[in-house]
Amino acid sequence: MNVTDAVRARRTTRGFLPDPVPEAVIREVLEVARYAPSNSNTQPWHIAVVSGAARERLQNAIFAEINAGKTPYPTWPSGGVGLKGEYKDRQRACGFGYYATMGVDRDDAEGRRELLLKNWEFFGAPHAAFLSMPETMHRANALDLGIFLQTFMLLLTERGLAACPQGALGSYPGPVREIADVPAGNAILCGVSFGYADTAAKINTVHMDREPIERISSFTS
Repeated sequence: MNVTDAVRARRTTRGFLPDPVPEAVIREVLEVARYAPSNSNTQPWHIAVVSGAARERLQNAIFAEINAGKTPYPTWPSGGVGLKGEYKDRQRACGFGYYATMGVDRDDAEGRRELLLKNWEFFGAPHAAFLSMPETMHRANALDLGIFLQTFMLLLTERGLAACPQGALGSYPGPVREIADVPAGNAILCGVSFGYADTAAKINTVHMDREPIERISSFTS
């Protein structure tokens, strides 16, 4: 698979099989992903992977906070903050696409909440990874984490694996710090659930369109 094929094949997967990915494969992916570029080669990223019993403990700990009524407390604002106009429209269309596929009406608050909670079930994925960087860093450094994350996901795609990048996984950092090995002084920016896609899962039939090149680019000579 070349890079073009990997980019076209990658999908945000929200339904996974329980089968674990061999640790050797995860390590191989990270071994290559570390070559992602960063500002002045600062390499500000850290990725903490949880699997098996640790993943189950983490899911339970996050839901303990949610069920206790604790509201999200991310270090950085969520990706939905500041969205206006066509960007907000695309965000809504994305959500409504998933609601419609899963038979959840726009006015079904409980159904929408149940879909939202699947984020902290890692959509059934056997592995979850948390990307963090020093809390003293800012937006430019977060760009480096985005490059690293995309590299990581494309390498998974090359190996027949699937992933779901999730800003929601930065919403309850307390349990993550207790269970995952996040460096002291680092703040969690986002997470990614990954494993083998469940091709029979209805939620994986959703396809998101992309804007035409004329809308996203310009050329000046």
